[in-house]
Amino acid sequence: MRDLLKLHLTSHGYVVLLAEDPVAAGHLVVEEKPDLILVDVEMPYMDGYEFVTALKADPMTRDIPVVFLTTYEDVADQARRLGASAYLNKPVTTTRLLEVLQVLL
Repeated sequence: MRDLLKLHLTSHGYVVLLAEDPVAAGHLVVEEKPDLILVDVEMPYMDGYEFVTALKADPMTRDIPVVFLTTYEDVADQARRLGASAYLNKPVTTTRLLEVLQVLL
């Protein structure tokens, strides 16, 4: 899924960094300071909620927009409480993903 998202987003001019888990993602976020983060709820080591909680607690990363992209249906309330900018349910169309990215970026 990550590789497919990268293919679609790079073909529309976005620079995409990939991480296989939240530990690697945390390092990338600190080193690269991305403009936006796509995160799933289901991840190894910690879930997406824990990852976003950590991002939003850090002054260096709290203002980075976060979009949950997940198969979970009940993510809306928790995403809002954590300060996520948006959430999308999988499967998501490229058109819908690009619309959300355009608004947030």
